[in-house]
Amino acid sequence: MNRALFLDRDGTLIVDRVYLADPAGVELIPGAAEGLRRARTLGFKVFLFTNQSGIGRGLHSIDDTYRVNARMEEMLGLPAPVFDGVCVAPEPPGHPSPYRKPSPLFILETIAEHQLDPAECWMVGDSAADVGAALAAGIRAAAVRTGRVPPESLQEVAAGRVPVYADFGSFAATLK
Repeated sequence: MNRALFLDRDGTLIVDRVYLADPAGVELIPGAAEGLRRARTLGFKVFLFTNQSGIGRGLHSIDDTYRVNARMEEMLGLPAPVFDGVCVAPEPPGHPSPYRKPSPLFILETIAEHQLDPAECWMVGDSAADVGAALAAGIRAAAVRTGRVPPESLQEVAAGRVPVYADFGSFAATLK
């Protein structure tokens, strides 16, 4: 299968704690594990794509982010590795970064590396940056209601170009 999901972390798979550095603060959003399990069963590759500006702001380290990711994977309870690849963009907004969403670079490089069909790829997230990265990469985008931003405030959602789901599990339930 040449299809994949690109998933935001905070507000999509785990509760957005804003600059989360302590693995003890990881709380899975209901439906995240079931959604990932379903995607895997259906043959989707799964990639984590997360902006972590707290690193660039000096609020926590890349190692803290790795520990948070490891705790999330442990809590998901799925066979390792949970993700086929992970992109962490550590720069804060306004600083040069080739990978910080809404940049599509990680998606585009991953599509090429894994010979994915862009028509069979989705970016799922809770922010304008997530949606923007998907659309800039030429893949489908889906928004979830589990983040800090109401999806209806996103221009692409308001224009009817991006579907909205209650959570990632609800999105994954629609996959075939």
